[in-house]
Formats: sequence, C-alpha cells, structure tokens
Amino acid sequence: MVIRAPKGVADILPPESERWRHAQQTAIDLCRAYDYREIILPVIEYTELFNRGIGQETDIVQKEMFTFEDKGGRSLTLRPEATAGVVRAFIQNHMEKGGLPIKLYYRGPMFRRERPQAGRYRQFQQLGVELIGSALPLADAEVIILCARFFCALGITTELVINSVGDDKCRPGYIEAIRNYLEDNSAELCEDCRRRTRENPLRVLDCKVPGCKEALLGAPDIQAYLCDECRDHFRQVEETLEAAEVYPKRDSRLVRGIDYYTRTVFEFATPALGAQNSLSAGGRYDTLIEELGGKPTPATGFSIGMERVMLADPRLPEQRDFGIYVMAIGDEARKPAFMLAQSLRDKGFSADLDLMDRSPKAQMREADRMGFQLAAIIGKDEMAGGYVALRDMKSGAQENIQVAELEGEIRRRHSAGGLGI
Repeated sequence: MVIRAPKGVADILPPESERWRHAQQTAIDLCRAYDYREIILPVIEYTELFNRGIGQETDIVQKEMFTFEDKGGRSLTLRPEATAGVVRAFIQNHMEKGGLPIKLYYRGPMFRRERPQAGRYRQFQQLGVELIGSALPLADAEVIILCARFFCALGITTELVINSVGDDKCRPGYIEAIRNYLEDNSAELCEDCRRRTRENPLRVLDCKVPGCKEALLGAPDIQAYLCDECRDHFRQVEETLEAAEVYPKRDSRLVRGIDYYTRTVFEFATPALGAQNSLSAGGRYDTLIEELGGKPTPATGFSIGMERVMLADPRLPEQRDFGIYVMAIGDEARKPAFMLAQSLRDKGFSADLDLMDRSPKAQMREADRMGFQLAAIIGKDEMAGGYVALRDMKSGAQENIQVAELEGEIRRRHSAGGLGI
C-alpha cells in the first residue's frame, strides 16, 4: 500500500520549488533593504498563547487549530499564525533592551484545520514582518509600502484595501451600535453570526457567508465612531501611502479575523484569484504585547500567503543558477570531469555532471534539458593539453580554454551576457 501525504498538505517539487525560492528571496531582499532582521520561531506553542492572543471567539481558535496534549498534560498547538509567537519571543527574551523599534521578518509553515481548496491548505507557508515599538502612522505606512513593493517586484497586480478599527477608547461605542444592528437583523444571519453577535459582534463583519454579507449592507460605518486620535492616525497613514504612490481603497467592513488588531488594518487582494483573492493582510496591534504579559508596546505588521502568491502569477520565473555542466568523453575522463566540477563548486559556481554513465550525446541532451548555458567538455585530447572545450549551449559555439583560465572566462561571459553562476 502506497503511503500518501495527509489531506490538506502539499509537496512543493522542482521546478516549482525554484519559483518559491525566487519569490521568497525577493521578499527577503526587500526586508533587508528596510533593515528587518529574521526571527526563526518554533512551530509549536502552548495553546494559551493563541487563546489569549488571537481571541477565544475567533474561527481560528474555535475551529481551526491543531491542538494536542504532551506527556505532561500541557496543551500544545501547531502555530496557526506567527504574530503571537513573535510577541511571545519579544517578551520572553527581553528584546526591548536592544532598543526600539525592533524590526523582524519571519517565514515558514503555519497550520489550520480548514477545508482544503485552491491556495488554502492545512499546512501553508507564510512570510511576514513585524515592526515593534513605534506608534507613529509612519510605521503603518512603512510595512504597507514594503508589502506593496514586494508584489510590484514580482509583477503581481494588487488592490490595497484599508480601514481603521479604532482603539479601546472609541471602539466600544461602535461595538454597541453594530450589536444593536445585528440583533435587529438576526433572522438574516447564519448560526455562527448569531452567536458572534452576543460574544464578539465585530467578527460578523468578517463572515464570508453571502446572506450575512448582504445583511451587513446597512450596518453602521465605524468611521463615524472613531475618536479624533484614531481618525487623525488613519488620515496620516493614507496621506503617507499616497505620497509614496501606494493608493489605498477604504472598506469600512474590513476588520480582519483576529481580535488583537487596533486602528489600521489592511489587505492586498488580486483579481487573478477570484473569490479567494487575498494575498496578504495585516495591521496594528498596540495592546497585544501587554495582553500577553509584556509592557505596553505598540506594534504593526503583515503576513503574506505564499501559496496565494504562486497562484496569482504562474508565470513567475524559475530562479535557477544555470552555471556550467561538465561533460566527460570516455571513461578515463570521468574522474578529471568530477574533480573539475568539484573545483568550480568550491569557487562558488553552480556546476553539475553526469552520474548515470551516459554517452556524450546523452550528456549533451541532459545539459540542455537542465537549462545549463555553458558546458565544459573533457576528453583524451583535452586532458593531454590541459584545457577544456567550452561550449555555449545556446549558440553551439565552442572554443578551447586552458583549465587555469576557465574561472575567469566563465565570469567574463557572465558579466557580458548575464549567465547565471
């Protein structure tokens, strides 16, 4: 019997994995340009971290977490998202002592027990950033612009949707207003949203059930309930984004599906994905660090769903180091070819050679199939003369190059013609 992968997880195989590496490296290069540094987190945490951080009434906590007990009876959960883990690490390791703000990026698998569908898996990959320590609207703008630049770099068309969900001073008034509205329209809501109306009415705004979305068309607009400080903060975020030529669209229904957000929330969506069109989402979470036991510290960030990115533009280029293929003509040339390939690798080149005892013609086909732009051919004459026949795989042009000069010749051709090394 063949053992298959569990439902809702996927293998990422070559050459698809090369496209993933290209997209991730693009994001990492941008993060470093903005002076974000990588944090590597555990994939399991104590369940209470997510109960307290994400919120007991969210769908994530109530329906989607993979939770189990260890041998000591403690409840553990495979992380459904990374922000709570970043905050736990920030508090536990007293990272504030290194000075604020702390600018971090992360990448890796997350886990949610959802119904598998296109771009949505039970194990999925996220890449995100967290900016901890700044309450300024400029911090919100920075992370949003960074995210926008990522999609621009990949050539993916997106729409930025933005909103303010207020803070602890002004949000209670809106919660009361939206609860009253929902109670008056409860007959049109799904069963989950009737429960949410009592426990956490803002979650209703995040419901994707068509009947609930229609029932919300006449709901109060949160913008009317924002205090002066939240309204001014939101205005400055919008103005800064527009100054950077990032143009947001305001959506008063956008609240996100996690309880820790305050003030600015946002999503990047793309028309390429139909109904499941969100590529990235995030916002400000000024109270989360205090709620999890730290000192009051403002923060903001976002996460990107990498599966969605891959679906959004299947034309993303494979990121391949083309390098050089070393061909052996005759058995006596196999060891010298092997040692030459090893020498080139030691010098930083991508190099490969035949390990299947193929004929010279078959080796040439393999070099072409694998996308190598150069081939170094070694046979009896080449070994005797201390040179290789260097072949341009695209044009077929070939010339003899002394082994001692091979490294410089490859680099020269790389500089002149953009060959990958």
